[in-house]
Amino acid sequence: MSDDEDTREYAVVINHEEQYSIWPTGRELPNGWTEVGVRGPKRDCLDHIDQVWTDMRPLSLRKAMAAAQAAGE
Repeated sequence: MSDDEDTREYAVVINHEEQYSIWPTGRELPNGWTEVGVRGPKRDCLDHIDQVWTDMRPLSLRKAMAAAQAAGE
């Protein structure tokens, strides 16, 4: 099924590492994932993720890199 044929509603979800995904509404979320409040067609949800997820590194890596940089200053 192509994105154009997919009429399901999705929710944008995020995990503790601030990684994003989409999940069909009405289905139980997997452990560790939380809705961010954005729902709609697949394309709209993916467009939202493209706008907000500008740094693909997991949160723990970003924190470790920031700490290493601060220690080196």
